[in-house]
Amino acid sequence: MRITAVTCVKNEGPFLLEWIAFNRLIGVTDHLFYSNDCDDGTDRLLDALAARGVVRHLPNPAKGRNYQMEALKHAAHQQVVKQADWVWIADVDEFLNIHVGDHSIPALIAACHDPQAISVSFQFFANGGIETFEDVPVIAQFTRSHDPDIWCGDLACEVKSLVRKDFPLQYFGAHRPFFKRGLARDRRPQWTDGSGRPVPYRFLVAANPDRLRKFPARGARDFATLNHYALRSLDSYLVKNDRGDVNREHRAFDDTYWRERNDPAWRDESIHRYLPALNAALAELKSDPGIGALHAEAVQLHRAKRDVLLQQPTYRQMRDQLRAAPVLPPQEAAMLDRLGIG
Repeated sequence: MRITAVTCVKNEGPFLLEWIAFNRLIGVTDHLFYSNDCDDGTDRLLDALAARGVVRHLPNPAKGRNYQMEALKHAAHQQVVKQADWVWIADVDEFLNIHVGDHSIPALIAACHDPQAISVSFQFFANGGIETFEDVPVIAQFTRSHDPDIWCGDLACEVKSLVRKDFPLQYFGAHRPFFKRGLARDRRPQWTDGSGRPVPYRFLVAANPDRLRKFPARGARDFATLNHYALRSLDSYLVKNDRGDVNREHRAFDDTYWRERNDPAWRDESIHRYLPALNAALAELKSDPGIGALHAEAVQLHRAKRDVLLQQPTYRQMRDQLRAAPVLPPQEAAMLDRLGIG
């Protein structure tokens, strides 16, 4: 089974090897990376990995700022995607945590009875008071999250999707595929959540401009969860803020974004089942002198960027504001205020 992971990156150098190694452990056979405007060695590391046949690396084709959607349109025509049995579209801070069988994507597909798409619910992992960036696996460091059934008072949570090659595709979305317009009811794709249940009808039939990308999380994660490490360390969050994201350059993440994802109510270490094999796979990748040196350079440049940012008063203020921010999501704090419990 060929499984291709597609992603867009900008200044993710220190985190690339972990994500690649982890995906290979769960059954990803091919990686297609698009990069843009990197100054931390991300592109050089990806070029080196591509030269060794580990990934495919292309410049992002976007002419404006819609980096992710332009890349996904381009990816649909690449052989590494067209020849795949399944396509997995995710970001480098997202890890597919599979709870069934041998904890691989093929095991998840089998548990869901081989549908044409599987949409897996997010679980946002909190910063947990970790300030300093360390060059150790992200999945080992961050173990606290919101209650997986409730995020910021919302019972619905966003998803990311695995897509089978015979899905009647109109286009790939970042969170879910969209099937062809005018498709007869009896030709709509078989599509499940992370528990192998049919996705909700409104989600299934949503089309542009609705673009529904979430549904209730309760009961949807029996077979798999998508661990999303959107914050990581405070150091890395400051660098992320400087970078912006793949869709909008220079977007400022205020403390609302941080607080919505920094709820430590739940402890979940289930993904640690992968750590022994992950550490061995990382050591193997880094044993290549060229790859190891480029990874070390990306780590050094990540720390250097943090140091440069903290010379600016605005970033020192941001760091202090995030340190002092309450761990209650804003929506939950507002609800408590309304109830007079704050």
